Amino acid sequence: MKQKIVLATGNKGKVREMSDVLADFGFEVVAQTDLDIESPEETGLTFVENALLKARYAAKVSGLPAIADDSGLVVEALNGAPGLYSARYAGIDGETADAENRRKLLRDLADVPVGKRQAKFVSCIVMLRHETDPSPIIAEGECIGEIIFAEKGENGFGYDSLFFTPEKGCTFAELETVEKKKISHRARALAVLKSKLGA
Repeated sequence: MKQKIVLATGNKGKVREMSDVLADFGFEVVAQTDLDIESPEETGLTFVENALLKARYAAKVSGLPAIADDSGLVVEALNGAPGLYSARYAGIDGETADAENRRKLLRDLADVPVGKRQAKFVSCIVMLRHETDPSPIIAEGECIGEIIFAEKGENGFGYDSLFFTPEKGCTFAELETVEKKKISHRARALAVLKSKLGA
């Protein structure tokens, strides 16, 4: 019988991604929303801290092992912004948040020339065996690129249409989902997690 593990998200895509990796290690992933668990306030100052906060809260409320991730876009010319606030960079929620976040990013980088627009997507995954686990498994992944001057591509979400990856020679939004999943920051963090679980 598989051990249930709660994933601190309601995002079905994340549930599928995590399930694929964790099934090999005897885990059955359950979204926190399926257990009526709300998300805690993210008060951490790093991606690791926020992922840990989310995982600890989910483990505490559910009594199950928990896994959480925190991720975002880090732009060098903006001293790491949007960073932890990537999802709410423009200060709004809802359906228009992604578009407003992209507009704000372009405004903030308006005077930054080519060659100075380096950026990276960062993902941090934390896994706890129980709420007070003193040695969580931490897996991080990054994807290096740069922010272009205008949106390109129809796929993806968030900042994908502005994030150019030299590795593929296009934006994340120009990649097919299958291709993006192979090189994304979350895919890389999941690969690290898998290697740590297999150790």
